[in-house]
Amino acid sequence: MVFRVYSEKRPEFSEAAEALKGDIRDFLGIKGLSELRIINRYDVEGIDESTLNKCIPTVFSEPQVDFAYRELDTDGARVFAVAYLPGQFDQRADSAAQCISLVTAGEKPTVRSATVYLLKGALSEADLPKIKGYIINPVDSMEAELAVPETLAMPFTEPPMPERVDLSGAPSEVIKKYGLAMDEADLRFVSEYFGGENRQPTMTELRVIDTYWSDHCRHTTFNTELTQVVIEDEKVKRAKSSRKTASSTATGRTTTAGSIRRAPSASTASWARTAAAT
Repeated sequence: MVFRVYSEKRPEFSEAAEALKGDIRDFLGIKGLSELRIINRYDVEGIDESTLNKCIPTVFSEPQVDFAYRELDTDGARVFAVAYLPGQFDQRADSAAQCISLVTAGEKPTVRSATVYLLKGALSEADLPKIKGYIINPVDSMEAELAVPETLAMPFTEPPMPERVDLSGAPSEVIKKYGLAMDEADLRFVSEYFGGENRQPTMTELRVIDTYWSDHCRHTTFNTELTQVVIEDEKVKRAKSSRKTASSTATGRTTTAGSIRRAPSASTASWARTAAAT
């Protein structure tokens, strides 16, 4: 069963709502907006009602500064909700789930969060889309359904194998085609490595390497060596075992995903690449 809880700052602590109302009136020029409320919404699955009641004043709200509701009275306001896109990390929901597991001394339940906006005033039909466009960042968020879902389980279909990238062309052309951050020397090294594997890299592999070797990541990763990796997923175990067998048969050696590593060069600002066989 999915339980729903709302948490709203008391009027004396609702600075965020007042600031957003001012932005909408001043920046968007929607002077008809007279009242705006921001309410945090939590949907929880995997606990009983007794646990929920324990968590309302301890996890979902702070009684000193928040109101908590099981039902939301919109009082004639225009309402919409905003949630993260599937796949985006929801820190508020994850924190709530961790806190609930501390209360119950058990497994983390499933929690989804959203932010509900209630608007009042002399608003035209054209005003609401403008307000939504101002609040919702389509890169990481979406407008959420207002109804309570039957379950929080997220169905998914297994994706197809990613395409393989042909690295036989000129490095400059491959870099341009795929918008890679690595330079030509990097790409030549990648091509040589996968040549030793008797195959071309998948798009996923190439993107991971491109990110792993980027200037943004190198300060925390270029000296990283994975010495023990525990794989729990049975599908991944089988894939890893199959890859080792194929690699050993084709090249007479076994490699791991950590075999391609970067090390700082003494003579240049770029990085020299080394492949360590295991």
